[in-house]
Amino acid sequence: MADQYLMQDPTTMYADRVPGEQYLAGAGTDAELAQNVPADHGEDSYRGSGRLEGRKALVTGGDSGIGAAVAIAYAREGADVAIVYLPEEDEDAQRILALIKDAGRIAVALPGDLKDPAFAREAVETAVRELGGLDIVVNNAGKQQHVEDVVDITDEEFDETFKTNVYGTFWVTKAAVPHLPPGSAIINTTSIQAYAPSPHLVHYAATKATVNNLAKGLAAQLAPKGIRVNAVAPGPIWTPLQPAGGQPPDALPNAGEQTYLGRWGQPAELAPAYVFLASGESSYVVGETLHVDGGMPTP
Repeated sequence: MADQYLMQDPTTMYADRVPGEQYLAGAGTDAELAQNVPADHGEDSYRGSGRLEGRKALVTGGDSGIGAAVAIAYAREGADVAIVYLPEEDEDAQRILALIKDAGRIAVALPGDLKDPAFAREAVETAVRELGGLDIVVNNAGKQQHVEDVVDITDEEFDETFKTNVYGTFWVTKAAVPHLPPGSAIINTTSIQAYAPSPHLVHYAATKATVNNLAKGLAAQLAPKGIRVNAVAPGPIWTPLQPAGGQPPDALPNAGEQTYLGRWGQPAELAPAYVFLASGESSYVVGETLHVDGGMPTP
């Protein structure tokens, strides 16, 4: 397991977690992923130090992958956490909610679909009510499906990808801002795809470029209110999204080889970036996109 406080060779970390070909139906779950090669969310390794003591966080897509790692880290840093997830991901969500509670924090379950603006608004209101306020918003929920040719991207697929990744981010942010006091943080999950789109992910990449740009614009608008907006741009990270159509099954064993480190990243390796951007340690960091991609050149 990785340990954020120990010096380790990053090229050999997770050498035992190389996935084979795999396909997960639907949105994919971490429970299914673990039957092949489990992802590391920091369950057994992340150690907090009180950096988010008393904070109140909403994390979308918090049941698995990057969102799960962030939720675990936030709880162990002292924050109460509400997570948004699809109802079919309840098994994964219950595991993460239990880990939040094990850290001695309040855990709030928010099952629903962010493609529905009414649910997005309701999720924020419920989080505010159950947590007693809100001061961290992590827009992380995402949809990614590989399509080799633009002529094969259906209108429905294009629409669902934008509604999940872009509209969901907008609706959650819009509903949250009136509740956020000075000192709050909003963090969007963008992607290396926003800068270097893969040919088979053009519609997904377009959403991530939009989410990245949205963070830049909102950073300028909300900074005078004392609300900092930033983004994290992951590279190839091993999450259920990848084998659930995010990548072609035969590409899974070799994904990550194009990075300087030559391997997949794990969700646990993203969590410290989100902790930094949420904490007071980043008080002068505004409109930044923090790349956690194993070394992939970006503009």
